Amino acid sequence: MTALHDPEQFIQGVLSGNRRILAKTITLIESSLPNHQELSRIILDRLLPYTGNAIRLGISGIPGSGKSTFIESLGILLTQQGHRVAVLAVDPSSKRSGGSVLADKTRMEKLAANPAAFIRPSPSGGTLGGVALKTREAAFVCEAAGFDVIIIETVGVGQSETTVAAMVDFFLLLLIAGAGDELQGMKKGILELIDAVVINKADGDNIPKALEAQRAYASAMHFLVPSTSTWTPPVLTCSALEMKGIDTIWETVLEHRKKMMATGEFEEKRRRQAIEWMWSMIDYALKERFNANPAVKKQLGKISRSVKNGLLSPTTAAQTLLNLFEKKHF
Repeated sequence: MTALHDPEQFIQGVLSGNRRILAKTITLIESSLPNHQELSRIILDRLLPYTGNAIRLGISGIPGSGKSTFIESLGILLTQQGHRVAVLAVDPSSKRSGGSVLADKTRMEKLAANPAAFIRPSPSGGTLGGVALKTREAAFVCEAAGFDVIIIETVGVGQSETTVAAMVDFFLLLLIAGAGDELQGMKKGILELIDAVVINKADGDNIPKALEAQRAYASAMHFLVPSTSTWTPPVLTCSALEMKGIDTIWETVLEHRKKMMATGEFEEKRRRQAIEWMWSMIDYALKERFNANPAVKKQLGKISRSVKNGLLSPTTAAQTLLNLFEKKHF
């Protein structure tokens, strides 16, 4: 077996904290080549016993909320406290830049240069399902490499927030004052997944506006039903630029973890996420195989046009395509 196809070099390299091997392992996981996917499964299975101890933190934010500055400030604080931090992205929209984290890496110069931090963009040009699965697997590899805080940034809107919330312990929404009715405009389902709202840029002349926004958002959050009776999502303020309030936010994350572990909800959530991950893998793999089926590819355009022109019902069209797929696979 060549070194390239030997899982042992990847496994031992990751466990020893070798950053070069860590990056190569994630690149392997992101590959769509069948032999790479098979090798990835072997590696992930072997690394699984070394995962599960990290704090998984999801961060989303509206445009202009200062997310990259916030992530860098939080990462710097955590590394100063002795943590090892990995930053990953879920960005299904980016085909050219490779993800917001890759673009933001130049704006996270201090954190990127920190030996206790690891910044990795999402795979470029993928569907949400594929990118999210690769990000989750990359997070597992980072945990096995000894990173004890995993920050997963979501760049898209809507479904990507829901997807990230399904793979983290704590989900944080970053907002700013005077940017409109963000909370009211967002889907209720997403807000019910949030564990904290943070008003960033609470500095200088903007402090009164930030405090006013904090009161308004806190009032709006009262109308939502929390996902658990154990935790009521707080609305906090900070200045990522001035490193103010970042420590309070981290203390909130730790307090949430402590309370959820005391009730057993933490482990239950992790187990539920593992099952959801399994079904996500199945859904994604089936869709990939369906789209690659020659018989389906041959008829898909014609059938789609018939549905579009009202000549065929979506139900009949779907069943026709499934029948074509099943002839080969079942």
